[in-house]
Amino acid sequence: MNVCPPLTREMLPDPVDLAIEDEALDFLRAKQAADQRARELCGEPMLLSWFDRARGRHSPDVACCGEELPTWLLYALNRGGNLIIDINHEAFVFVYRR
Repeated sequence: MNVCPPLTREMLPDPVDLAIEDEALDFLRAKQAADQRARELCGEPMLLSWFDRARGRHSPDVACCGEELPTWLLYALNRGGNLIIDINHEAFVFVYRR
């Protein structure tokens, strides 16, 4: 089984940074903030994928096959993902299609 490469800032094309100062920030609150910011930027965004570094989770949860990008990110980019919300320096990443 191949291991996905760890996410780095350089992998994210033109991310929109969102800083949230909240020690109790969890996935739900991060997603709500990302959804709100995405709606401000494009009205009706469609969430294609997400990443939660602390929990080591992502969606879609697809196996890696030796790609240069994590599969969840590759999945979204190949399906028109063109709005990336990066919360707290890749603690959470949400990829939308505008």
